[in-house]
Amino acid sequence: QVQLVESGGGLAQAGGSLRLSCAASGRTLGTYRMGWFRRAPGKEREFAAAIGWLGTTYYADSVKGRFTISRDNAKNTVILQMSSLTPEDTAVYYCAAADGLRPLAEADYWGQGTQVTVSS
Repeated sequence: QVQLVESGGGLAQAGGSLRLSCAASGRTLGTYRMGWFRRAPGKEREFAAAIGWLGTTYYADSVKGRFTISRDNAKNTVILQMSSLTPEDTAVYYCAAADGLRPLAEADYWGQGTQVTVSS
């Protein structure tokens, strides 16, 4: 079975940067679509970024140009580099992995979440 473990969350100032990492164990995920969702207090979960098994990337308009997603299949890891952070980025960030045609929002595997807090 697959486990996803996020790391790198914490406190940042507005305009600063954070690097989130999601490490998978249990099996290789080279053919999976990987991505990040986030959930702010009192709000529904929303899509942030995703990357396909061939390396194609997708971003929500709210993070486009500021966040960069990448993957290292040899290390079974996906990275979310976040820059130019704003308080609106404050949320719990979740790593997800999906196989086949199943939407990423209905991913097969989810991480436990990591808190990102951005101060003004």
